[in-house]
Amino acid sequence: MELREGQVAVVTGAASGIGLAMARRFAAEGLKVVLADVEEAALAKAADDLRADGADVHARVVDVGVREQVLDLAASAYETYGAVHVLCNNAGVGSGAEGRMWEHDPNDWQWAFAVNVWGVFHGVQAFVPRMLASGEPGHVVNTSSGDGGIAPLPTASVYAVTKAAVVTMTESLYAHLKAEHARVGASVLFPGPHMLRTGLWESHRNRPARYAKQRPRRTPYRSLDQWEAAMRAAGEEVSFTPVEEVADLVVDGVRADRFWLLPPSEHSDAQIRARARSMLDRANPSYLESFILDNLNNLDKSDKLD
Repeated sequence: MELREGQVAVVTGAASGIGLAMARRFAAEGLKVVLADVEEAALAKAADDLRADGADVHARVVDVGVREQVLDLAASAYETYGAVHVLCNNAGVGSGAEGRMWEHDPNDWQWAFAVNVWGVFHGVQAFVPRMLASGEPGHVVNTSSGDGGIAPLPTASVYAVTKAAVVTMTESLYAHLKAEHARVGASVLFPGPHMLRTGLWESHRNRPARYAKQRPRRTPYRSLDQWEAAMRAAGEEVSFTPVEEVADLVVDGVRADRFWLLPPSEHSDAQIRARARSMLDRANPSYLESFILDNLNNLDKSDKLD
């Protein structure tokens, strides 16, 4: 797909982090940008900052887990600009789950699925039919993660399961679009290859009352800075990928009609090979052994992203 001045990009989770970086990158290409986020104050600031840089911006407060709000977002985007060419279903949360899977609060799963999985599906249903009907070139980018999208991360099992679902959903979307000979493409995004400074680490700040925990946490939430300090204290190497690099990967991938927006990484490649080999050999998942050994008797290493 050729990105041209005057086209329209919609980005959810756009008030900060990866979403804001993508919005900035599309605006730099001359696209009009529709920003959607659940955080009203942060969204207003992001929109104002982009406008100050000369961007044409439309912003809407949206909880992507609520279908009606995503449908309203689509209606508002088309009413404002008359078209949508790029859709980035990027909004995501960690769930705040603790301990082993059988100990998880069911609302941790309900909330994570509402945003990370249903939010993507709502975006597809709200926008793709209109994008197809226009007959214009378009592209859908769904944000997954190496944590689940490539291989399970048992220390963030809820998050990992939702991100695995996004990969399969996007593969299916790709197949359906190709079967229709559509001019709309699809990609699945794996931000990275290193850690990212995003609001995901403090998702609990936006947790809706309808998904409130049914029992209090045993341990306090940790900020990204606290996690980084703890990892460094444990002797682990900590590296961060700038969100701007993720945005560059997205723009390049849309232009090239590339499905797998997966940055080069020896670690990721090793995970992919190990998991595929386990399946081909019908062997037990040995690629999980490091988790098992590290956590066998250490329950306080609960879901670091969940």
